[in-house]
Amino acid sequence: MAPTLPSLDVRRLRSYVLRLPLFTRMILIIIAIFWILKLQQVWNVVQWGALIPKEINLATMYRLNTYPLIHRGFLHAFFNTLALIPLLERFESEHGTLLTGAMFVGPLSTLPAAAYLLIERGIFRQNAEILGASIWVFVLLGVEGIKTFKSNPYFSISTFRIPTWITPLVILLFATALIPGTSLLGHLCSVGVGYIYGLGYLKILAPPEKVLRWIEGKLNLLGRLPHYVSIDQKTYGRYGVLPTTSNPSLSEAPTILALRRDPRLLKIPPYLSALLILIGVVWLFLLPLNEYSRRTYISENALLPGQVHTYFGGSEQNVFNAYKHEIQSLTGKRHEEIAAKLSEIFRSIGLKAATQKYGYRAAGEVYSGENAYAILQAPRGDATEAIVLIAAWTNVDGELNQSGVALALTLARYFKRWSLWSKDIIVLITSDSKAGPQAWVDAYHDAHSPLSAASLPLKSGALQGVVVVEKAFDHRFKTLHIVYDGINGQLPNLDLLNTAVHIASGQMGIRVALQRMWKHDDSYRDRLETMLRGMVSQGLGHTSGPHSSFIPYHVDAVTFQAVGDGRQDEMALGRCVESTFRSLNNLLEHFHQSFFFYLLMQPQRFVSIGTYLPSAMLVAVNFTIMAIALWILSGRPPKPSVESPKAEKAKEQEVEVVEKDGMVAAVPLKDLAVVERQLFLPIALVVSSHFLGAVPLYVFNNTRRETLSQTLVFSALANVHLPTFVAVLISGYATLSSHRLILLQCFSLLLLGMFLATLATLNFSLAFLVGLLAAPLSFSGVPLSVENGDAPPKISFRRKLVCNVVLHLLSPPLVVWALCKVFGVDAGAMLAEAAFGWKVSGLWTQVVVCCVWWPAWLVGAVIVSPLL
Repeated sequence: MAPTLPSLDVRRLRSYVLRLPLFTRMILIIIAIFWILKLQQVWNVVQWGALIPKEINLATMYRLNTYPLIHRGFLHAFFNTLALIPLLERFESEHGTLLTGAMFVGPLSTLPAAAYLLIERGIFRQNAEILGASIWVFVLLGVEGIKTFKSNPYFSISTFRIPTWITPLVILLFATALIPGTSLLGHLCSVGVGYIYGLGYLKILAPPEKVLRWIEGKLNLLGRLPHYVSIDQKTYGRYGVLPTTSNPSLSEAPTILALRRDPRLLKIPPYLSALLILIGVVWLFLLPLNEYSRRTYISENALLPGQVHTYFGGSEQNVFNAYKHEIQSLTGKRHEEIAAKLSEIFRSIGLKAATQKYGYRAAGEVYSGENAYAILQAPRGDATEAIVLIAAWTNVDGELNQSGVALALTLARYFKRWSLWSKDIIVLITSDSKAGPQAWVDAYHDAHSPLSAASLPLKSGALQGVVVVEKAFDHRFKTLHIVYDGINGQLPNLDLLNTAVHIASGQMGIRVALQRMWKHDDSYRDRLETMLRGMVSQGLGHTSGPHSSFIPYHVDAVTFQAVGDGRQDEMALGRCVESTFRSLNNLLEHFHQSFFFYLLMQPQRFVSIGTYLPSAMLVAVNFTIMAIALWILSGRPPKPSVESPKAEKAKEQEVEVVEKDGMVAAVPLKDLAVVERQLFLPIALVVSSHFLGAVPLYVFNNTRRETLSQTLVFSALANVHLPTFVAVLISGYATLSSHRLILLQCFSLLLLGMFLATLATLNFSLAFLVGLLAAPLSFSGVPLSVENGDAPPKISFRRKLVCNVVLHLLSPPLVVWALCKVFGVDAGAMLAEAAFGWKVSGLWTQVVVCCVWWPAWLVGAVIVSPLL
């Protein structure tokens, strides 16, 4: 049960801004001026004022003071300013404007800079520039960390005691992990200076208080300057903590013990959750920009792509035509006959050949065939490593791959004549593009079931790379389409993809396409569309080609698809394969140096996991934030009954004196009231809903293909009535009070956020898409905006109606059915492929849908059921 967005108190925000002290205002104005100056192109503000180690000399010492005022862009300035305002305003209110100005113009700017220069330039010999007000933010966080440690040394979590002074370091680690371009060293220096200042060791650098009083009085600063904070007017704390005396006075100011009763506390999470979702989506749409993506490059120097001369061509065209004629003569024959003929061709070349039979059953259909393969033993190797060349008899669309198979046979004959190979070459012809490769690679790694696939009579060494060739037509082609998506969103090492792109586009002059983007002019729109298509393919996690079966075994693989009608012939495609194999032959060890997690915008541009991961994490964190808010709400006592004014007045005067760490505060007894949470029923219902997800998982994976479409429609209709049925069933055994409903939603959102955050590191696209579709669950249920700290009211009928409509429109079966209709995909075929992936390839996309997303949706729909 979660909240509606409460109304923003504009008057309070305006009052806070108008009360900002003088130095804080001046800093904000200067930061804004420098940001405006950065927009012009005549004077490079960043180059002039940033802290660049190699640019520091006697003439540029001003950089030690200007670097916190300059930012790279609007977002950089905005978020740094947003973090700086409350910290700097508090510091100035406690120490006065004059001392604050002296310290921030002086040691609190120059000391972090000096420490950074000493380490970066003197020890690391690097020249990374730093700039931005985050330096001051972490200085102030260090100061606050020491102050908190002095008053409250430890956090107590169960039996563990965690020192409070590490809070700035935890924030620093999170900022470094989530925000690209963050300087870890610069912020560490800032936190260190803040710690030293908080311990009092920098007081010697502060101007004497007598001097400051004399300057104030002489210049009459308090009378002349608005919003000036004098030495005498500075405040000593903001939380109503009273100094300890022999007779402590009572106060009704809130303390940390009563903070959970403050109704303002629960007004923040809905805004914060909505903001995180918005930032996550905006973050994703910023990725195609040059500032957030980068050009591809080869990390493994041993590959040397495109550095060799290729000889495939000439007379090989006649050999290719002969093999193609042989392939055409086998069209329509049984798999056994085709495999026997291919084995005969392999042996005529001089290779060791073998066959493998397989048979799978999924969605009421049988996937059977017989693979034929041969091994070319390396003249200069010891059979410990191998490269695989694959050509499926039929491609993923069921078309005869006649040119691809003929080209693979021609390349096998061609490779046999060369003595330069240091790795064995395995040439594999599979009966289809999905079951055949999966059966072969499972058997190669002894991970197969003897009931589904036969063992391999011939094997070589560890597989280092796989290249699949596919050309299902006779005419020349225009574009080389490289397919790289693996099962469950796994991807090959980026070095293999970069090698293929470099060889095809650079050495051979063939146009390269990704994600079926046949026309790509490198515009923002085309980059974004390529990235989104890749995310959809990765999120589905299905088998996109024969290469997909190898990636789960940490064997990097890609498919070369010849598409279009142009001037490139089969010999050009063969030269691409030859040059790629020559590069793989140079490898001294398995691919490991480049990226395994990335998003491609075009063949020469990508985004790494460190840049795109925060967008999915922000969406997942919104569920956790709402779960924490609901947990706080569940601990509030129920609204007291109406009593006479005299009784209410008497109760209001009942307070308790709380003493801790030498400080005393008076707290109303009602603010210390604790509610015992009834956890068993909510936890049992949430856990049961997730186990209930096994029912649709079993149904969709074991239904015949002919009835899968009808099953999906029936499931969508059943979900309309299922929440009401569950609500009636629960009501018959137990009463779901408001607090139980809050806990039910709390645990459901907590699990959803945890699952999605974990999934984002494995399959970013699936986690992001499911997170967006499940986002309304954060804002359904009981509103958090309660008045006067009372327990939440019951959900109004209008709110239940709106929430029901939204949630039922976003039920998983209806979303799947709608997406199939929008993209023109047959729902039965899609679900049949998912069932095949579950039983043959180990696909777990439907596990996420049925056992993570659907249970969370069910709990959310039950909570807003009209019967509760």
